[in-house]
Amino acid sequence: MINTKKILLIVVGVVLLLVVGIIATDGESQETESSRTSPAFSEIENESNNKAPDFTLFDTNGDSVSLSDYEGKVVILNFWATWCGPCRMEIPEFVKLQEKYGDDVVILGISVDQDGPKVVPSFMKRFEINYPVLYATNEIIYNYGGITGVPTTFVLDRNLIIQRLYIGYRPAYVFEQDIKALI
Repeated sequence: MINTKKILLIVVGVVLLLVVGIIATDGESQETESSRTSPAFSEIENESNNKAPDFTLFDTNGDSVSLSDYEGKVVILNFWATWCGPCRMEIPEFVKLQEKYGDDVVILGISVDQDGPKVVPSFMKRFEINYPVLYATNEIIYNYGGITGVPTTFVLDRNLIIQRLYIGYRPAYVFEQDIKALI
């Protein structure tokens, strides 16, 4: 008799491999497109100089955090998930960047985990995340172009204008170059 649990595990495994492959391939194949300046954001419906859509989300302490609270700083919006391998590679680098540029830069991690409040706080402790982590809503995912893969990272200038979009993993030096150009 066929064991449905084994079949389900195999199907889930195959789907995860496909998703990871798509994300990895997407990041490589769109290197030039995804590293362009703000005109690359055709899916974001915001006509005022590509100003990032404002939002208010809950952080891991249950407090409301708005993007507009960080006007005057360079902001890195990083959509990520605890199960995402490339996200796990970026997080320690973001921790170091936050330590180095904390007065001028804020990294906002936006978790797209469905069980965010159950899994994110312990993940944050384990990875020693030193920047605010917020829980995504369907609205923010829509407002930022329908995030289709993680990590997806937006770099905003001090006026909260979108300057860069990266889909897929990027090493720290890429973000550091963006930060230096904007501070």
